[in-house]
Amino acid sequence: MSRSNLPRLGVDIVSDVMCPWCIIGWKKFEQVMLHFAGRLDFRVQWHPFELNPDMPPGGEDAAAHVMRKYGISAEQSRANSGKMAGIAADLGFTFNRGPGFRMRNSFDAHRLLSWAGALEEPDQTAATGVQTALKLALFRAHFTDNRDVGDPDILADVAASVGLDRARAAAILASGEFGEMVRTEEAYWADQNITGVPAFILGGRMLVPGAQEAEVFIRVIERKILADAA
Repeated sequence: MSRSNLPRLGVDIVSDVMCPWCIIGWKKFEQVMLHFAGRLDFRVQWHPFELNPDMPPGGEDAAAHVMRKYGISAEQSRANSGKMAGIAADLGFTFNRGPGFRMRNSFDAHRLLSWAGALEEPDQTAATGVQTALKLALFRAHFTDNRDVGDPDILADVAASVGLDRARAAAILASGEFGEMVRTEEAYWADQNITGVPAFILGGRMLVPGAQEAEVFIRVIERKILADAA
């Protein structure tokens, strides 16, 4: 593949598979990359963040979890879920959070994502690679298919679905591999004052927090990235 002569922007995304706004934020950022097609190349890498690091292996009913964590009523929880589902649907992503939907422990999912990221070449020409493919597959497994992405067998299946070696994924999950890497990265981003997700770091220096509208990213890139490089 021929290498582009366009300027390239590194995009670090701190995120959790359990975070609905993280997939919404990504779908909005896809619009940003499309907007700059022919003007700017991107290189996307994902980094771990656990919304609920103490979540037990069996998970917790999502509605009960949200009501307890944020101190809201069942009616407010349903309204919030409906709002997010509508936003996601408009962006082409489906939330199927039925009565049995549960929040899960995401640490093992992050270990697989760290592995997938380590398989990518740092100077690859494509904006995204197998790590992004795995991240999106995990979002779909959790939010759309209501699968337990804390279960090792399901995680190995999801990894295989994007072309990763299932046996290797299973071996990682059965061991402690990549656990230290996840913890180190989590500590690093905490030291950078990342306290909520999604968090987009553009060019290693410009933080855009939350699932912002595409126009916000475009404005930041135009005024703070491209203008400074001119």
